[in-house]
Parts: sequence; C-alpha cells; structure tokens
Amino acid sequence: MTSGTSARVIMNMQVQKDLQRLGHQANNQVIDFVRRLREDRTNRSLRLAPLRAAGANGELLIATIPPHHAALLLRTEERRFTVLAVREGAAAHEELSRLTVSINPVSGLPEVIDQVRASDNVLAFSSQSGPQDRAERSPQVRPPASVTPLPSELFADVSDDDLTGLGVSRSLLPSIRRITSREQLDALLGDNVPELTRDVLLALAEDVPVQDVRRDITDAWHTPGADPEDWAGAARHPALVSTDDDAVLDALGDSFEAWRLFLHPEQRRLATTRFKGSAKVTGGPGTGKTVVALHRVRHLVSQLPPGHDRPVLLTTYNTSLAEDLRQRLRKLGGDDVLKRVRIESVEALARRIVAEERSVDLGYPLQDDAAMSLWHTVRTETGHLHYDADFLDDEFRHVIIANQCTLYTHYRGVGRPGRTRITVKQKREIWELVEAYRAHLKASPRQTTFDLVAAEAARIAGERKRDHDRFLEYKEEQGGRDLIHREAASLMGGSAPRLPFRHIVVDEAQDLSASHWRLLRALASEGPNDIFLVGDAHQRIYAHRSILSHYGIRTPGRASRRLTLSYRTTREILGSAGGLLAGQPFDDMDLGDDTLDGYRSVLTGRAPEYWHAPDWQSEQRALAALLVERHKKYGTPYEAMAVAVPDGTAAAQIAYTLGTSDHPVPVVEIGRDGVPENASGVRIGTMHRFKGLEFQRVFIAGVSEGQVPHQHIEPYRLTNPNRYRQEEQRARSLVFVAATRARDELVVSWNGRPSRFLPRDVQKVARSAASLLKANGSPSSTSVA
Repeated sequence: MTSGTSARVIMNMQVQKDLQRLGHQANNQVIDFVRRLREDRTNRSLRLAPLRAAGANGELLIATIPPHHAALLLRTEERRFTVLAVREGAAAHEELSRLTVSINPVSGLPEVIDQVRASDNVLAFSSQSGPQDRAERSPQVRPPASVTPLPSELFADVSDDDLTGLGVSRSLLPSIRRITSREQLDALLGDNVPELTRDVLLALAEDVPVQDVRRDITDAWHTPGADPEDWAGAARHPALVSTDDDAVLDALGDSFEAWRLFLHPEQRRLATTRFKGSAKVTGGPGTGKTVVALHRVRHLVSQLPPGHDRPVLLTTYNTSLAEDLRQRLRKLGGDDVLKRVRIESVEALARRIVAEERSVDLGYPLQDDAAMSLWHTVRTETGHLHYDADFLDDEFRHVIIANQCTLYTHYRGVGRPGRTRITVKQKREIWELVEAYRAHLKASPRQTTFDLVAAEAARIAGERKRDHDRFLEYKEEQGGRDLIHREAASLMGGSAPRLPFRHIVVDEAQDLSASHWRLLRALASEGPNDIFLVGDAHQRIYAHRSILSHYGIRTPGRASRRLTLSYRTTREILGSAGGLLAGQPFDDMDLGDDTLDGYRSVLTGRAPEYWHAPDWQSEQRALAALLVERHKKYGTPYEAMAVAVPDGTAAAQIAYTLGTSDHPVPVVEIGRDGVPENASGVRIGTMHRFKGLEFQRVFIAGVSEGQVPHQHIEPYRLTNPNRYRQEEQRARSLVFVAATRARDELVVSWNGRPSRFLPRDVQKVARSAASLLKANGSPSSTSVA
C-alpha cells in the first residue's frame, strides 16, 4: 500500500551496467537500498546527503550503501528519485562527486560521464605498444623526428557539431579528440559511457557516413522536444526503468542479464510503428530481434479494443522457443497481455487446426530417425535402391510438399532451382517411392509427418480464408449492409466466417517452411500490422529458403528493416563466429540477399578459448574441470553456463560424465520443450536446441573433423554438389548459432583433428586438455568414453 512517505524509484540505463560489473553481493545491497527507499524516503538508515543542484528543478544526492558502496541519485520531485550511478570502495563518494551529469539534447536522457576516467583510459592506451612506441624502444637508430608522421585523429573528418548533433556527449569531446586508434576507442567505450555515444562512435569508426548514422541511429534515439535543462522531464523518459514491479527490480540485480526486456531506442520505433501491411526485421545474433517482437506484441495488445478474445498470435519454430517467449512476455507485460495473446509453435498450431477440423486422427508425426527408416523400407519394396533416403526425404519435403504437388503431373512440371537435375524418368520413379511412402503412413497404426500436418493445416486455413474473402466481396456488392437475408445465409452457411487473428508476430522466421507461411498468411486478413516477422538467414538450420512474397507476405522498402548492433555477444566472439560464414551467400527471406556487413558489437571481452584432447573421454573430463573452475573461481552460476554438442548421443554422454565426475556438476538437458523455468544446473543440449537461448558462458564440445560437419555429407561432394553445399552451409550456421549464444565467454574443444570450420591456426593457440587433467589430478574412473 502506498504511504505518504513512499517514493517512486527509477533506474538510469547506465546503472544496469554498474550492477553487472559490481557482482552479485553488491547487487543485492543496492536492490535492498532501492526497496527501502521506495517504502519510506524519510528512513534515516538510507543516509542520503545532498551534493549539488541539477538545473532549476533537480537535485543530486549521494546515498551511502553499507558496507562499501554509494549511489548517485537525482531527485526531481519530492517522491521521485532516479538512480544514476553506483560505485564501490573507499573512493566511491569521491568518484560520484566528480561525475558530470547532463541531459542529452538528442535523446532527452540523463547521462553520467566520468571525464577523469575517460581521459585516463585513452591516454593509458596511447602509451602502450604501437608502431611509434616500438620504434622508440628499439635499440636501432631512429629516423629523424621530422619524417615520423604523427598519428591522425580517428574522428578527424567529423566536426564537434556533427558529433554532438548525432548524440555524442559533449563532455567526452576532449577525450574523443585524443583517439588515434581503434584500441583507444575500445578503451574509452570499455568504460560505462552512454549508449547513444557508444552506438554513434562505433558506426563512425566503421566508416559509416554521417548522414547514415543520423538516419539509422540518431533518429531512433531522438526524442522530440527534449530540453537539456528540464530535469523533471528527463526523469520521466520512457527509456528509464521503473522499479515499481519487484520482478523488474530482481531482473536488474541478476548477476547474468544475457538480454534485457527493456527496449533500446534503436529498436523502439520498430516495435511501435504502424505498418500498412506486413513488416520484416532482420539482424545478426544479439541485435534484439526477439525483444523487438515481444514489445511489438505488447504494443499490438495495447491497441486492441476491450475484450476477452485472443486476436494476436505469437509463434515461432518449436515448442521450447514458444515456451521461452511465453515466460519472457509474462515478465514484460504480465497476465493482462498474455490473456489476449495465443502463444504456440507453428507446429503445434498446425496440429491443432488439423485436429479441430477432422474427426479422423492423422497419427503422431514421425521423428527424423523413423522417417529415414521408412524411406529405406520403401526403397527396398520398390527396388529403387539407387535413390538415397536423405535425398528422397529432402525432395518430398522441400519440393513436393512445398509446391503442393498432390499428383504426378504437378510434380513433373514443378521447377527445382538450385537442386541436382533429374530426368522425367527419375521423377516418375521418385513419385512411385513417394506414393509407397504415403501408403505406409496411412496404414494402421496411422502416422504422418510434421510437413504433411503443416500442409494440411494450410489447406484448411486457406479454404476458410477464401470463404471469408468471398463473404466480404458479397457484402461489398450489397453496399456494405449487414447480410442477414436468405442469399447470404445460403452462400455462407448462415453465418459470416471469421479469421482467428488480427495480428501475427513470428520469431525465428528463417526456419519456417513454405507450408508454414501459407498457413500463417491464411490466418489473418491483409491489412495494417497483419504479419510482423523477425529472423536471420545466417541462423537457418532447418528449412530451405522461402520467398515470402510468393505467399502473399510483402515487405517492400521501409517495411523491411535491419538491425546491425549486437548488445549480447562481444566483438571477439562475434569476429570468430562470423568467420564461420565468411564468403557464404545468404538470402533475406525474400528475393534479395542478406549480409553481416556492418554488423558490430558494443561489447568487448576475452577472445574465444580453444582446447584439444587426444580422445572424447579426455575432452569430457577436461570440460568438467573447466565448468567447476568457472563456478568456484569466478562465481558463475551453473545455470548461466551451457554445453553444446553435435548430437544427442554426445549430449547424454556429457551429462553422465559431468554428474559422476570427482566434482559432480549439476546438469539439465535441453529437451524438445526446453528447460523448466526454475531448473538449476549446466544446460546440456545439441546445437539445434540452442536456437533462441542465451548464456553467460558457452562451451561447444566435440567440434572434431568428421563430426562438424558430419562425415555422412561427404558422399554428396561428388554425387550431389548442390546438396553438399547446402548441408555444409547448414552445418556452419549451426555452429554459428551455438557460438553466438555466449555473452562473456566462448570455449571450443575437440578431440583428434579439429573441424575444418575452425580457424586455420587453431592448433597453435589451443590448450591441452591432457595438461589440464594432469594439473587437476588423475581423471575420474567413472567417466564414460
């Protein structure tokens, strides 16, 4: 209950980074302070002391937070406080006192700058190793000073007015003008500088033109009417985080905040823009595509008229991702939002539509192994053993079902661009195999496939939509009057057909198939904000390319946007992961191409770590030792770490080894439905299971030649080059997905020979698992091979 002495406490965006840096114990103390301030701002134990005025309507205060911390607060109203910064140690008060606090005239946000630290960081790096410094330390004779060129400013071509006009903090200009190298820029940005300044400087350092930076970054942050003298207005900026909700306050104090739900200004416009039709957002890992999708859902719900229906669909590729979206949307919008949204995977959606329409049970879809076994059976029965089961399954799914071929004449005439050429005779034989395959599915006990369920659901939804469209056309012919007369009843069975959704939001769009897109298009009428999708073709690990415009989903011009700034993955991890895909062509989920050009990170960190082992048993034991070390030495919770492997057998073996080692490690396997929300332990799963997840530390094990990519694709190198390229690209994307799940650290290990996907010199920099095991004592005899 609100009392007369309670307070409203807001968190500045920069405080979140302070909390991450300070560690778990400090976080708890700061959060306890915020709770006590909310409850009673007059409580003397808060130890609030005035520092100085902030403009005409603000006051800066310093709060002592025992035993070793202090916070800088802005008070703009009697009951409104904004936490601006947190420091620790004996010098905490001194550091807070010297901070420059201002309002950015572009964003309208309060900003905190430590000019002393900024200058020291830049100058310290300028005295470290560089060409000029190495020459000075060399015993050789130096050339005359007159011929030694002075280093030029990194931002010499950008004026001060342009920098501040783009949103760079004016108080940082003296330090920025001293920057002559990318290393110095990293040193400056490694401190807690405002995000708008960080975004602009990173873009300019990548030679992005000023006008493009203004359009792509500054405009997204721009707050109309921002007043650098209005502290009360700045304290009410929508980008600041309210602590009224305890769940939000707890999230701010997490020791691992892999990805926040609070929307970055670069993404806010995408979440709230009114599009004339469909819209598409692409971007690399960590750019916030899923966060944009979740905020988009909340925005769409806020625009709905009152009701109890669920006219918004939030869907993704599989059940585990759908459950993750449900949990995150609950944290973002609560039950009031959830009750107006249907959240389910596109596969579950398809099964439900088919089950509701038909009284005959189609049977449960076959898993991949069972489907392959059935193809082997029909090959033997028909005598067509010269067709590979993998080829037949791929042809059935991505040519026959994707093109709605229900008769041989349809299949005979369909195009197969980018695939191995086959003759008419071969098409006839393949069709014979397909008919035998379908006959087996219809036999008792009846079975089906996920693709066939999706195709049937698309057919059912398509028929309903055609009825709906015919009704609207008939109504328009009648002058728009309500159709209650006999002709309408006869035409439409007595009632107007309705489509189930007004808005559809799709996450991980790159992995949906042609049937999935036909289904989704049929579930909502064409119109404003009908379909909003986010995805990244570089992370496609399931479906083949789909051209959205072929299914009535058009995103021309400004309806297609691209995010380029990663807030999760460090520059070092991103560079290594991006190398996996260098030179590989990728589409934009339509008729264009997509690229990682311009994709960059705001974070810096340690380079990926590589480990080699003589055998799989030693690799697993070394992995157990590394996980225990990260937990005990660095305090990383086990649930903030994850191990990705190539297949399910390896996942089961590692889970067993970790649980039975000399120092048992708690583990939770990532299943088809994901991981229970409160499960504790290291996450173990195949690389496929890592899609859409984030962790503080990621370990990718078993990255050996013959496993990544799997040796079974080698025969395609000569017999089916197109298929070989597709399989290899999919394998690269799979490792790329797993690698970019890490925020702070990526560790890659192998046994025997390293995968050819890894850097060429990886064996030179890799560390020895045998040495690690020797240093940690003899390996456990209970570990499996």
